[in-house]
Formats: sequence, C-alpha cells, structure tokens
Amino acid sequence: MRILFVASEGLPFSKTGGLADVVEALPKSLVEAGHEVAVVLPRYRGTKATAVVVPSMTIPDGRGLRFPAVSDGTVLAGVRYYFVDDPEYFDREQLYGVKGVDYPDNALRFGEFSRVAIEIAKNVWPADVIHCHDWQSALVPVLLRTVYAADPLVSGLPVVFTIHNMGYHGLFSRDTLAELGLPESLFRIEAMEFFGHINLLKGGLIYSDYLTTVSRKYAQEIQTEEFGHGLDGVVRDRSSRLRGILNGADYSIWSPENDPLIASQYSAKDLTGKKACKKDLLEQFKLDANDLQRPLIGIVSRFAAQKGFDLIEEIAGELVRENVSIVALGAGEPRYEALFRELAGKYPRQVGVKVAYDNTLAHKIEAGSDMFLMPSRYEPCGLNQIYSLRYGTVPIVRATGGLDDTIEPFDPASGRGTGFKFEKYDAKDLMACIRKALTSFKSAPVWQRLQTNGMARDFSWRASAGEYAQLYEAARKARILNVGVTSNSM
Repeated sequence: MRILFVASEGLPFSKTGGLADVVEALPKSLVEAGHEVAVVLPRYRGTKATAVVVPSMTIPDGRGLRFPAVSDGTVLAGVRYYFVDDPEYFDREQLYGVKGVDYPDNALRFGEFSRVAIEIAKNVWPADVIHCHDWQSALVPVLLRTVYAADPLVSGLPVVFTIHNMGYHGLFSRDTLAELGLPESLFRIEAMEFFGHINLLKGGLIYSDYLTTVSRKYAQEIQTEEFGHGLDGVVRDRSSRLRGILNGADYSIWSPENDPLIASQYSAKDLTGKKACKKDLLEQFKLDANDLQRPLIGIVSRFAAQKGFDLIEEIAGELVRENVSIVALGAGEPRYEALFRELAGKYPRQVGVKVAYDNTLAHKIEAGSDMFLMPSRYEPCGLNQIYSLRYGTVPIVRATGGLDDTIEPFDPASGRGTGFKFEKYDAKDLMACIRKALTSFKSAPVWQRLQTNGMARDFSWRASAGEYAQLYEAARKARILNVGVTSNSM
C-alpha cells in the first residue's frame, strides 16, 4: 500500500511537540512492514532540500494564484520526504507563531500546504490513502470532498485523520472561507461553522473517512464535554469511525543501550551507566553534581497550563524543600518560562532550566533523571513517559489519556507497577504522589525493581503500525463503497 502522510512538522526536519516524533517513527514502522510511505512537510527556515521536484505549482486561493515549489527531502529509513517550498509562508522564525501568538495568516499558509499535498498525491507520488495530522492538514479531506470532488484522479482518495490534541482547532473568521477559495456552503453547523467562525479541525473530523487519536483513553475522553473542547458532539456522531491507537516509541532512537547522545550507555541488566548520566546531567545544568543521592526530577515539555504547570507552580517551593533537584527543558507560555527562571535563580544548586528545544539535552534528561514529571491536565498520549520507562526513569503522572494507558501504579508490597499516578487535578494530590515516589526512592532495591519493571515494557511502534495498516484498508473499502463520511455532512 502507498501511504502519503501530510503533517505540519516531523523529525528530523522540524519539531515543536510529539507530533513530530510520530511523523518520523510511524512511517518507518510502516515501511518495515512492507508498505511504501511518503511524507509531505512544509519547508521551514533551516530545512535543507536535496533537489527541486516541481519548480512551480499553480495553487489558487480566494485572492488569486500562488506558485510554491515542491522540493525533495531525500529518503530516510525507506521513507520519501517532500517539502512544500514557499519562503513567504514558511521561511519564518518559528513554525506557527512567535512569543505565544499565532501568525495571522496561518489559515492561508496551511490552506496552500493542503492543496499542494493533494497535488503531490495527484501528480508526483500517487497514493492509495492519505494520512493527515491535526488541524494544519485538516483541509485535505475538506478539499477532496468539495473543490476536488469532480477530479477523477483524487476525488476517491481515502483519508485517515489523526487528532494529536483536541485543544487546537485552527479557528478563523468566516471570511477566511472565501480567502481559502472554499465554497460558502461549508459555513453551516453540519460542516465547518463553529460559533460564528470556521473550524478547520471540525472539517477534518467530518470529511475524513476514519478518525484516530493517540490513545484509547483519549478516544473516550474527547467524546465528553470536559475534553472535547466544544467538538465532543461531532466526535460522538462519528464514533463508529473513531479508533484510539496508542503512539509508540522508536527504540532505535530512544533506548539507553544504544543512545549516542548520553554520557554512558546502560541496560536493565546493568544500570551502572545511569549514575554517570545523572552526574553529566547535573553538570549540564550547573547543579551540585557531588550528591548523587539527592533525587533528580526531570521535565521535558511544552510550557503550558495543559501540561500541569499551574500545579507545579503551586507546589514549587514545597517541592524544593523536599531536598530534590529539578531540571526542566522546554518553551511556551511566558508565565511558566518565568516560573522556572525564577526558581533557578532562587535555588541555583537545585533547579536548572533551559528555555528551548534541545534534542540532545532531552535525551540526557531522560537518561540522567531519577523521576520524570508529567502532571498534565489532559494528555492525548504523551511520549516522554514512554521514553522514561525505557531509560529506567520513573514517571510521575496524572491519570489521564495516554498517561493512564501506559503507566501502572507501583505497589511496594507486590513489587508490581511502573510509576506513580494521581487522579484529581489538584496540587495537593500531585505533591502527595511525588512524596510516594520519594519514599520508594529511599530504598535502593525497591527503586531498582521499579526501574526494571518499566524498562521491560514494550511500547514499540510494531503493533500500532499494524493497527494503522488495517485502518487504511478499511478506509479504502469505505471509499470504494462511497460511504466515507456521514450522509448529512456533504
């Protein structure tokens, strides 16, 4: 089967979050299973291309014509990469916006991106199915079922659409429909209208053949008012076409046995190297590296309220008084960037922060930390807790979404479990959960049992890739029978 991925970011070329990890790892696993896979990404600033595939494509929108190119991103691990090359739209400081503010022309940027992706499927790399990710590619199924509905080369292409985070909609003013060259008929409640605006994510939910999200628990949660962000009714209407498929980990990249980015490699059979990684990590953040007995808590995250940083803010002083060290890597909301900078300034021997994305340092945090903190308000899947298990770094998480699916609470009496979880979104409950972890940390045999439990878990992509392959086939069959979308959505 020929599968075309369409996504706004993907490693090793671009990244702001876990979407990029998935767009790198899942295609590789599908290729290993015998499928042909290509990935379409924007060509952002600093992204290097090897050649020009199409020097100029004529892409219409409501304002006229644009002429982006398609560049060759080479073949990596058997996966073909193409870039939508339009410097005016994509050669910018950041991917989606700066200083927490989205670029005002994001609808036009990703509208063009979606049209070019369809043209690639039509003229450059004919596909059997298109797999779209998040609102930035949601116009692909919308365009296929409207603007391209009479085009025999692509009108029948099935689309699988993955929701990586229901909280990000792609919400724009009504007049954006015309600017995108989309029919006004889409501005209705059964299509893309959303409280007087147009909602790109909603379009993807309605016009795709199958929907997936990144854990089974999150597939249930997004059908509720609490986690549906106003689209829970749409998801419930399409629940027969919704699947929760857990994200996997790429252990060729994220495994302490073969990680070239960490100070010392190690395994569940010999954890000696983890101490060297801890010392190295403390030195990286200029913390006290002489006391390796002090618990070290790691954080790698987008700094946002969704990730539970309001809870961390509430307990920060209390947590530091527990005689722990904390290292944090990430960027996002200025409030939480300032929080960690202030903590690092006040407790320079215990708290370190780097406000940035740094892949090497992310690996060092996974390997060198004793515990990994993810107290998310909601978490569709989460990858860092899965990476942490592999590195013998014990996760402390809230029981939501993929965090709940992947972490088993530790029971000291039986020795079973892989981490620590709390249920209620409450700072006191988080602090109580951390204290449980710190109590277990005091016993070296207990802690080692907990570490090896986690390191034995297998969250590789193999099983999940198989589930996706089955879903692609189901989407093809549904499209052949012309029952790809609900009858009231056309």
